[in-house]
Amino acid sequence: MDTKKELVVPRIENGTVIDHIPTNVLYQIVHILGLENYEDEVLIGNYLTSHKFIRKGIIKVKNKYFDNEEINKIALVAPMVTIIRIKNYEVIEKLEAEIPDHIDNFVKCMNPRCITNHEAIPTKFDVIDKKSLKLRCHYCEKFVTKDTIRFCE
Repeated sequence: MDTKKELVVPRIENGTVIDHIPTNVLYQIVHILGLENYEDEVLIGNYLTSHKFIRKGIIKVKNKYFDNEEINKIALVAPMVTIIRIKNYEVIEKLEAEIPDHIDNFVKCMNPRCITNHEAIPTKFDVIDKKSLKLRCHYCEKFVTKDTIRFCE
């Protein structure tokens, strides 16, 4: 008799798997993507054994394919994740999330004097350093870092 105990996670017919998520940002990604309000199956696993990392998180979302803006948000928090798109139980696309060179409309400028915090102007940032995550506001030239990043509501 096999005494090995494993959690069996069902495959999804259609949707997206976000794999290799660092355990410390898994719930931040859930929030960024608004998955706490998603009304279909969402599987969230954290501190799972991984070959790539010691421990990882994973999110499976049934019947949902994330657009480029959502993938860019994920990349800002966890640039090493793998996005796997599934259709009819088959992998149709697998890609690594990458931080873009420019970010428009979804990161909030932390400068209270920035025009984007007082007028209906979409935010714009240039990515200065992808490794440590440093963004520069197009309007006021203040920096946003990994520790200070906030997403627009």
